[in-house]
Amino acid sequence: MMMEAVITFLADGLMIPIVLVAGYALVFKIPRGQRLQAYARILVAGLTAYVTAKLLATLYPVSERPFELLGQDPGASYLNNPGFPSDHALFATFLLLAVWFETRQKVLSLILAILVLAVCVGRVLALVHTPLDVVGGIAIAGFGSLWYLQRIATSGKKRKKAVQ
Repeated sequence: MMMEAVITFLADGLMIPIVLVAGYALVFKIPRGQRLQAYARILVAGLTAYVTAKLLATLYPVSERPFELLGQDPGASYLNNPGFPSDHALFATFLLLAVWFETRQKVLSLILAILVLAVCVGRVLALVHTPLDVVGGIAIAGFGSLWYLQRIATSGKKRKKAVQ
């Protein structure tokens, strides 16, 4: 009983502190003059990841979730779909990458990385996702984060101008 509560907390409950920490970082740690461009990149990265996930989900062969295959009850919340990719892993990783690339806050990013890892493990332990579902969510969030390369290229140009 206690272990089930811990797994449910890992799989679902940790999403709340992830959203709160990321929200704090994205509101208070991005300099005022850079917020519009940062929020635009975050929006496009999120939309890219979401659309990519939905497209890949239509191509992924339909299968049952682990709890269905094992004839057990799910250990966490889930949507009634095959489960690839994991939306929890995708969203949590998306927030982690947004905070890392847009704020460069190492401590907050490390905290988020630990929480994201715990959510991903919790989703597998709760039997609502396979490891492949979770890795798929992480990879797709990483694909969406390619938009942050624009920030890196722009900040590199600004540094070169400042040095000259």
